[in-house]
Amino acid sequence: MRYELYYWPSIQGRGEFVRLALEEAGADYIDVARLPRGIPALTRFIQDEPEGRPPFAPPFLKAGKLVIAQTANILLWLAPRHGLVPRAEAARVWMHQLQLTIADWLVEAHDTHPPIGGAFYYEDQKPESLRRAAHFSAERLPKFLGYFERLLKREKGGWLLGRTFSYADLSLFQMVAGLRYAFPRAMERLAPRHPRSAALHDRVASRTRIAAYLASPRRIAFNQHGIFRHYPELDP
Repeated sequence: MRYELYYWPSIQGRGEFVRLALEEAGADYIDVARLPRGIPALTRFIQDEPEGRPPFAPPFLKAGKLVIAQTANILLWLAPRHGLVPRAEAARVWMHQLQLTIADWLVEAHDTHPPIGGAFYYEDQKPESLRRAAHFSAERLPKFLGYFERLLKREKGGWLLGRTFSYADLSLFQMVAGLRYAFPRAMERLAPRHPRSAALHDRVASRTRIAAYLASPRRIAFNQHGIFRHYPELDP
């Protein structure tokens, strides 16, 4: 099956968690919005989904006649079909729970630069961003990192499922990579307390298919339009 991934073509965003899973699986997929006339195809799909169940927003994945939206939901469906999670129900539910926790973390990271709302430019809400980012770096970032560090310490196999690699490891890799871009100074300060998360990041980056993807033009660079944005004043 050739999958069709629909997401914005110039940012990693939430779609990157799905891209990483597809790349690790060696799946046959097209990134629709990066093709000619891709954006009209994406917006048309949202407005007039043929089965009458349109997604609210990208990312969404088309697999045959099935259309699946929401990052965690896509991964919940996709992972067992490509060996990215054990088939045991307990493991699948646990990884889905971790993915939802990562989704919460991602929202908090994103909201450091538009704390009032995405309709306003960063410059229009800079005082609020400074306050929100300071709280995120001091309180929320250590809390999320500490949680995943405890899990990795408990599992002892290097992955979130111990010796079994899963899509949640790809997602934790993406969070660490994005936060290093957005908050390099904060992440450097926190690094000594979270060595297992850093080691997981490096292990994921060295996996054969992921390494090839990261070195390819398919991997969109972090930039000032995505979820992870680097504003030096927010990372003193």
